[in-house]
Amino acid sequence: MSEAGRPNGAGKLADAAKRAAERAAEGREVPEPSLGRRLGQIGILGWTIVVPMLAGLFIGRWLDRLADTGVFFSAPLLMLGAAFGFWSAWKWMHKL
Repeated sequence: MSEAGRPNGAGKLADAAKRAAERAAEGREVPEPSLGRRLGQIGILGWTIVVPMLAGLFIGRWLDRLADTGVFFSAPLLMLGAAFGFWSAWKWMHKL
């Protein structure tokens, strides 16, 4: 027997049931976002990643043409743009 005269595990079960009831009540109070809102969020995430990549590629190509270096600047700036885009998207997702 555990504390308060309950069998072992009964307190854990009661706590789990209480947490489940609280989550269910919160789910009723805060409804799931609409499909349109979800699609908008996906679009924002996509542009958050793509725009820095395109900017890095554009600047890299410009520098490569200026210095006549092939893809010396394009490739690293594309990767930096991707890293910045993914980092920005991650920060935005965890802010919600």
